[in-house]
Amino acid sequence: MARHVARRSNSIAGGLPQWIQPQLTELVDEAPDGPQWLHEIKFDGYRMHARLDRSAVRLLTRTGLDWTHKYPAIAAAVSSLAARQAYLDGELCGIGPDGITSFSMIQLASDAGNAAGLAFFLFDLLYLDGEDITGMPLTERKARLAVLLANVSPPLQYSDHQAGHGRAFFAKACALSVEGIVSKRIDAPIRPAIAACGGR
Repeated sequence: MARHVARRSNSIAGGLPQWIQPQLTELVDEAPDGPQWLHEIKFDGYRMHARLDRSAVRLLTRTGLDWTHKYPAIAAAVSSLAARQAYLDGELCGIGPDGITSFSMIQLASDAGNAAGLAFFLFDLLYLDGEDITGMPLTERKARLAVLLANVSPPLQYSDHQAGHGRAFFAKACALSVEGIVSKRIDAPIRPAIAACGGR
């Protein structure tokens, strides 16, 4: 399944956001080609934001619910990042023996209160140490994210991407039986709808 990111019209203002409504995807018939696009694996899990504020972490669902208490190992890993403040976008996943993300695995881990084996794939960085970076091109945000995650270990994982070659990347994803791919403009800023914003 090929998807690309839908654009929104609002922008972040002020300090570290309390919660940002995630920028969502829309289904398209085929993956776009060309050097202006990058492509990521679409993971089969829970869309999750991580808000880090001076070692205090909140894990927020796509509707703004605070699920930090469900995933203490994930929260602890985020709190160890080399940043005072950060707002990260990713997908919380269970991973099967074949290395492919499994929605049923994350449901079972959540229901059983045993989330130690989950992985948090991070694919975007929206705010870092007092700087709103949502207006930066996606490639610059991902470069900063890669630096931030350079020395981390599981359960945090950097979600890498393929620049260009969207159709070939989609074909490979299908061959591996993954959920699909997400295609994004390399120069695109984040334009989410803001539910609440504030900072200390």
